[in-house]
Amino acid sequence: MQTSPFQLVIFDCDGVLVDSERITNRVFADMLNELGLLVTLDDMFEQFVGHSMADCLKLIERRLGNPPPPDFVQHYQRRTRIALETHLQAVPGVEEALDALELPYCVASSGDHQKMRTTLSLTKLWPRFEGRIFSVTEVPRGKPFPDVFLLAADRFGVNPTACAVIEDTPLGVAAGVAAGMQVFGYAGSMPAWRLQEAGAHLIFDDMRLLPSLLQSSPKDNSTALPNP
Repeated sequence: MQTSPFQLVIFDCDGVLVDSERITNRVFADMLNELGLLVTLDDMFEQFVGHSMADCLKLIERRLGNPPPPDFVQHYQRRTRIALETHLQAVPGVEEALDALELPYCVASSGDHQKMRTTLSLTKLWPRFEGRIFSVTEVPRGKPFPDVFLLAADRFGVNPTACAVIEDTPLGVAAGVAAGMQVFGYAGSMPAWRLQEAGAHLIFDDMRLLPSLLQSSPKDNSTALPNP
């Protein structure tokens, strides 16, 4: 059996493990529209997806000219919880990929621990990742800075160059590249060209392919999506 060049696989959470991006961003867009900041779902993916909540609040304040209400995050969490409980599913093929994956793996996300516990529990993925979850709330800087990925590598005692990052947003891709890791861009919701433009070393759109893709460095792979 071919030996993988990687020692650790680091997954983003939203959009990579759980199919939550459109659900949560639709709620977010509705709430911004209610504040008078008119945005579409496409605007959310262009301007907010991949940012930490702290960074999103700063973006909102800049756009509105004043901070959102003090209870904005609390209401967002309540409304997304209801939406996620109704509609959330695991990303198609991710369970098969995890079953076939023989490398150590973990999660490093812009979401906080409570959010990840909620989404991973709702999709029954929590037992696979419990104790191996890292959040930008634990590091000084969020994505596109590499801090959360470097934290994960350090906790596992793995050199960043031996890590594969699985990301679905340009900010996350940029963070993985900045960490010196090889980045596999999952084009589930985001256009492939945006992931490539951000520096993804390989782009794919079927999570079931991941275990085989990890058997070689991206530059040697012929199963990636063609360059856009």
